[in-house]
Amino acid sequence: MFELVQLRCFVTVAEELHFGRAAARLNMTQPPLSRHIQVLERILKVELFHRSSRSVRLTAAGSAFLAEAARIVEMADSAITTARAAAQGQRGAVSLGFTAASGYSFLPRFMSHTQEAMDGVRFLLKEMVSSEQVESLLSGRIDIGFLRPPTRRSELESMTVLRERFVVCSHASVPEADRPRRLADFDQLPVIMYAQDKARYFHDLLTGLFAQAKAEPHLVQHVAQIHTTLMLVSAGHGFALVPETSLRLHPEDVVFSPLEDAEPIVALNAAWRPENENPALAVLLQILRSWREPSTEAREEQ
Repeated sequence: MFELVQLRCFVTVAEELHFGRAAARLNMTQPPLSRHIQVLERILKVELFHRSSRSVRLTAAGSAFLAEAARIVEMADSAITTARAAAQGQRGAVSLGFTAASGYSFLPRFMSHTQEAMDGVRFLLKEMVSSEQVESLLSGRIDIGFLRPPTRRSELESMTVLRERFVVCSHASVPEADRPRRLADFDQLPVIMYAQDKARYFHDLLTGLFAQAKAEPHLVQHVAQIHTTLMLVSAGHGFALVPETSLRLHPEDVVFSPLEDAEPIVALNAAWRPENENPALAVLLQILRSWREPSTEAREEQ
């Protein structure tokens, strides 16, 4: 069976119709080039070129063989390019977990930025709650997760990629003067709270904030998802506090207003296993470290 080097020599000579120029293109001397052509002709049992002291021409067999030989050489070159690109993280796939709330603003912005720099990589998006992302990272089902802190697993590395404020959600029928403006204003008000088992991060965060403000709201519901919280506010079940990125959802009959004593404390983390050998993940992390979505506070200062 012939070898790739022999096909490459044949295709180059066929394109140049000159052994000297072909040898120069291949960075080799003419004698080994001629030997490769002779070996290929012996293997194929056909003459590929008419040679004379003044010209080199393809035979009928050489002309017929050229298209297939060129295709094989092109495929081999493409395979080499693909392998090198994959090793450099420019080809392949990255599986990415994300919480529903991170999909409101952060994820679309980051993916738009990343896909420009990694256009040869496929991103497999998987919506998961934070606890499910941790398990999926540990089992290798996803390469990176965008989740709520803390991860509390020594096998994972993480960094904060976004901090934002809470904003107040009120039903549109509530007069502006009666809408809570500070955490203390929520005392005895009907509030839709996050469920401790399925939205622990938000539950613990708000519980701590209300305790610091000495506010004891009347908790009318405990839910897991932000869009469910907004639906209940829209139905007139009470007030709520949601991350600022929720402003993009525009629910009917819900009015958003600033929380005056709010700090950008709602965090979103990226987490991954440092042992993950996916080259595309390494490139993604490089981009993530340099990109970083600015916090709400930073955006307002700009």
